[in-house]
Amino acid sequence: MSISSEHKPLGKQVTGSLHTLSPIVELNVGGEMYTTTLSTLKKHPGSKLAEMFTGQPKLRTDSEGRFFIDRPGTYFKYILEYLRSNQVPTQCVQDVYKEALFYDIEPLIKQLENSPQIFGELVARKQFLARVPNYSENIELMIRIARAEAVASRWSSVIVCVVRTEEDAARCQDALNSLDMDKKSVVKFGPWKAAPSISDLLDCIQMDVEAKGYKISFQPHVAEKGFRFKSQDFFYKFLFTWW
Repeated sequence: MSISSEHKPLGKQVTGSLHTLSPIVELNVGGEMYTTTLSTLKKHPGSKLAEMFTGQPKLRTDSEGRFFIDRPGTYFKYILEYLRSNQVPTQCVQDVYKEALFYDIEPLIKQLENSPQIFGELVARKQFLARVPNYSENIELMIRIARAEAVASRWSSVIVCVVRTEEDAARCQDALNSLDMDKKSVVKFGPWKAAPSISDLLDCIQMDVEAKGYKISFQPHVAEKGFRFKSQDFFYKFLFTWW
């Protein structure tokens, strides 16, 4: 019996072996409908996608009998195109990479990791940020401070201190102590041992906060009197806009 001739309610488990089904397979991937063949889906035997369609069915069906996969359907077309023709996508690369990881299609994963978009993120930017102590934790701290100050306000600001070297960190210590005495929260990034500059790190901070859905900008923090050096060398104000 072919898949298309079955009418099962969403969530009902398919019974019987896939070997008894038509080689033409209808899929519902996150609400997007696709038609392909079992051989295409099982092209890479070690993948999670192939495992889904090997032996006893492991997927539920929708009301029209189509196999249902609860993943973003928009990007599945790129997965299918690769399985059909070995064509590596050049659009939506970051999102297709996430889907390739989910379906565990190793050849596609490796080819995407060699693309400029993924290579730049994994090898260049991520490896740099791994050398910045507590980077991820500091991003979350910035967000918590900004949210705490957002009550009945259109904007909230967070002061950030960015130091690239141990010498810079020592120079900033008096200023940090002064801000602490004034009960002003400061999030400190660095120092780090890598080529990227302070400007590069500031761009990364903005990129990663915006990736979480926040609208932010930054500018040099104008310090009050008493600083022994130009505060804009190390201190910046990140402005969160709420509405």
